[in-house]
Amino acid sequence: MQITPPQSPETPIHPIFDRPWYRRFEAWLGNASPLGNAPIFPTDIFPWATSLEKNWTMIRQELDQVLADVNDLPSFQDIMPRQNRISPDNKWKTYYFCAFGFVATNNCQQCPRTWELLKDIPGLKVAFFSILAPGKHIPEHRGKHKGLIRYHLGLRVPEPKEKCRIRVDNTITHWEEGKSLIFDDTYYHEVWNETDGYRVVLFLDIERPFTFPLSWVNAAVSQMLTLSPQVKQAKENYENFDS
Repeated sequence: MQITPPQSPETPIHPIFDRPWYRRFEAWLGNASPLGNAPIFPTDIFPWATSLEKNWTMIRQELDQVLADVNDLPSFQDIMPRQNRISPDNKWKTYYFCAFGFVATNNCQQCPRTWELLKDIPGLKVAFFSILAPGKHIPEHRGKHKGLIRYHLGLRVPEPKEKCRIRVDNTITHWEEGKSLIFDDTYYHEVWNETDGYRVVLFLDIERPFTFPLSWVNAAVSQMLTLSPQVKQAKENYENFDS
């Protein structure tokens, strides 16, 4: 469904990201990838996405054990304090498997079959269960790194599906249980759960494929992110929460 993107008063204008020259640079970078620069990508590009879909009920079985203690899980901003701007409440819970070189060992051991499917995905940088409580709204925002693509696997999508939706650029869609959604998060996007149930997806960030030399540059940027103070702080926050 095509719409005109709303202007959200909650979202500040980014001084660089919204400038025409930077948008042209991002478009060039996207088109330099074999994926192209579309906001949403077809699932069949990635064989591992098909494997996750085939095993989605098994993943959900392990998720259901996690949801038994959903209130005890860390909120997104507990791990990544910079995200407090888009999620200041406790309605966005997380269950991490890995993030930029850090592996949440205890969580992986509690969901071993899910981790077995995840750990060998090429270019995997981030993986967690993303759990939105009833009534949760994530305002318009965007990612900063064109070298990643975002993947969602629908695990629990409450009815009516149309009330549990995401807008990516000018397109609104909704999740389906057992189905993949792959998109470029440097396009502005916004999320709503206007149902009475929890919406849960398996949330992955994957390194965007490039040919040499951009593949080398992208790998170097990913390594810089791994060593960044933000990732270090997120690791410490997770370990403090898990202790």
